[in-house]
Amino acid sequence: MEDGSIRFIDQRLLPGETVISDAGTVDECVEAISTLAVRGAPAIGVFGASALALSLQRGENEAITYSTLLRSRPTAVDLRNCMDIVMRARAEGGSDGALEAAVSLAEDTISRCRRIGEHGSALLKGGSRVLTHCNAGALATLDWGTALAPVRMAARSGRDTFVWVSETRPLFQGSRLTAWELSNEGIDHTIVVDAASAYLMKEGSVDLVIVGADRVAGNGDVANKIGTLDKALLASRYDIPFYAAFPGTTFDPNCPAGDSIPIEIRSPEEVSTCMGMGTAPSGSKVFNPAFDVTPSELVTGYITPHGILEADELKTVLGG
Repeated sequence: MEDGSIRFIDQRLLPGETVISDAGTVDECVEAISTLAVRGAPAIGVFGASALALSLQRGENEAITYSTLLRSRPTAVDLRNCMDIVMRARAEGGSDGALEAAVSLAEDTISRCRRIGEHGSALLKGGSRVLTHCNAGALATLDWGTALAPVRMAARSGRDTFVWVSETRPLFQGSRLTAWELSNEGIDHTIVVDAASAYLMKEGSVDLVIVGADRVAGNGDVANKIGTLDKALLASRYDIPFYAAFPGTTFDPNCPAGDSIPIEIRSPEEVSTCMGMGTAPSGSKVFNPAFDVTPSELVTGYITPHGILEADELKTVLGG
């Protein structure tokens, strides 16, 4: 935050342009979140919390601001959890306390993701081949990432790790964003179409799958980018470990199971057009869910700042 606004990289423009933008008003922040200029559950959480804190500094209606921001992305629970932290800080320390809480959230998120990397890197031996989906890197978390944090940590300690980057249609967060991050760090990777996952696993070309998360239910079910469930099912079929990586703000102990997680349905135009060109007949219907839910029985383990956990440990360790 700087001079009453929030600075962010506009992820819509990557990898072609790296543009730093500013959002100050609540409407500007909502637009940034809903149009995916800012995306990734932990990043959305900190961004929304910061927007709320700035609104409180301006003396705006807290209930309206809270509900307006919360509606911008309904699946990622970090947004609610982080705004709740700011609201509790406001009750104790006023608007200045809320602002301090938002700043601390950013610092804490970076620290937690680093610890995810430290714990998760133990899974990666020299030459490990990781398949990931969507973007769960620094862009999605402020720094380090969740799914990419173990890869970064292993690379910085001298262990060569290779990443299969699932392109992640319809908006290509894998090929646009994850590959951009890995390229910048010199980490070996190859982009594949989403549908190539079965081929890679069948050929023995994947050692483990690591994905991020937008919400983890109390029983360990994981909501993440659409197409994650496909990879979990395939990993189970070919006996490949499947991990979800996330900080505590992504855990929702009050949500009993994945069936209770709201799934955002996005615009048909995201599927029916690509780079300004039509990719489907104008009369065809389009269904565009942004997320799916992977049941806990398909998850080998959960990479968290507190270590690699099993489903029945989540509530005890992360709270709830």
